[in-house]
Amino acid sequence: MSLRTAQRASLVDQVIDQLKEQITSGLWQMNGKIPTETVLAEQLGVGRNTVREAVRALTHAGLLECRQGDGTYVRATSELSGAMLRRLRQAEQLEILEVRRALEVESARLAATRRTDEDIVRIEAALAERDRAWELDDPDAFVEADLAFHMSVAHATHNLVLIDLYEDFSAALRASITAAGTSLNKSYIPHDAIARAISSGDATAAERAGHACMEHILIALTEGE
Repeated sequence: MSLRTAQRASLVDQVIDQLKEQITSGLWQMNGKIPTETVLAEQLGVGRNTVREAVRALTHAGLLECRQGDGTYVRATSELSGAMLRRLRQAEQLEILEVRRALEVESARLAATRRTDEDIVRIEAALAERDRAWELDDPDAFVEADLAFHMSVAHATHNLVLIDLYEDFSAALRASITAAGTSLNKSYIPHDAIARAISSGDATAAERAGHACMEHILIALTEGE
């Protein structure tokens, strides 16, 4: 672990910055457990109270989650992501899916006009993994594979703001994909048309395919209520 011994001035702020660096750099992975207060205090050369204050601040910001008797876990990779996650916890599933529709339809349209050969390879690989997870009847793997497919489409837009927004939205998307799978009663929604339209550079077809995919989910969710 690349933690540095903290100086005495503004110890809490320094510890906050270093813990945040572990999160944003990916050294502490999303949904993973971070080291204990005792371990962190030893690595940083500070007292446990200082570490506790820093962890409390990052928990309030939404980046960490303390689970009584279990430990502390990474819940978001940025303050924006943490704030969004807190907001989305209060949102209705339909509201989340409506926002997801807006993001994914626009992502598909932009990706069709901006994708590179490398993007196409990543999208097709993600699609194959999504199909494989479905065939294996592995719900958890399917959720991750489905999200990876949509992330590959978002990255193909080469719009950094959209990519960051989609990544920050990913925690809520995991929940919406899981809920959609339940509401659809294991009905498979092919994404081949989205990948095909992006590969061919047809923005209109990509937008239409993305919209049709999300409409399928939204209709099924509404009918299931």
